[in-house]
Amino acid sequence: MVITPGIRDLPYVIQTNGTKFFTLIAEEITWELVNGIFIKAWGYNGSTPGPTIRVYPDDYVCIRVINRLPVKTSIHWHGLIVPNNMDGVPPIEPSPFIEPGHYFDYHFTIHNPPGTYMYHANVDVAVQDHAGLLGGLIVEDPSTQHMPKYKDYLCLLQEWAIGDLPQGDLTKGVYDLTFVKPEFNFFTINGRCYPLTVPLLVEYGDTVKVRFGNIQMNHHPMHLHGHQFSIVGADGFPIAEHMQICKNTILVASGETWDISFLADNPGIWPFHCHMPHHVTNNGALGVGGMFMTVNYC
Repeated sequence: MVITPGIRDLPYVIQTNGTKFFTLIAEEITWELVNGIFIKAWGYNGSTPGPTIRVYPDDYVCIRVINRLPVKTSIHWHGLIVPNNMDGVPPIEPSPFIEPGHYFDYHFTIHNPPGTYMYHANVDVAVQDHAGLLGGLIVEDPSTQHMPKYKDYLCLLQEWAIGDLPQGDLTKGVYDLTFVKPEFNFFTINGRCYPLTVPLLVEYGDTVKVRFGNIQMNHHPMHLHGHQFSIVGADGFPIAEHMQICKNTILVASGETWDISFLADNPGIWPFHCHMPHHVTNNGALGVGGMFMTVNYC
């Protein structure tokens, strides 16, 4: 089972016809980035990223999206093969705008292979995506559900622009985001800056899969210390073993998901971070922050 550290899964009910029924609520939230610095963001079901949706191949799903924002919205199922009227890009497609106070039921069969996908708002994306309206969608692989010595983590990368904080200022408070020519000064993994990022816990001998997703503007070269990893999936689709390459840094560009796998055979506490120097600070302040987490051996 895939775990999104710091972000819960979206629950569902199975209807009498076998449909998996989910409810996503788009709403205004106050979200802590790091150590008393909060932002006025938009999220789903109280968090950004929103809760992770987990499904299986051939599931038939209905995802009810309730709009409690002050503006219209929609959701695009990034990388999923869905009917045109369910793809969530109005007015280009026949899928509708969801007006404030209304809802829309997206329903489709999961035709994609097991892998890592995302969902995000597709109305006024320069605002809505950067305000936090995104989340992960995992098509689970039944063959890995009960594997011993196996860990599977989802890490979603985000960036934030707080315009009224001078560089290096980490004054605690609740801040508005800026969306006009944003200069991003906070960078998060699953919604938190280091040191609030949640470590990836492993045991010696584990096979560890880490799934990265990035829906926003910048690219992030994610670098793991102490290990080499194989690239095993791209944009949701598995990479055949004879085509896999080994690396210790992978560039996660805007709109991409990448799945990597490594053997936990070198005990310690190991950094795993974006290699852009500005992206591992909190508002440019000295010291480690931002898009930085650790792999911790138990």
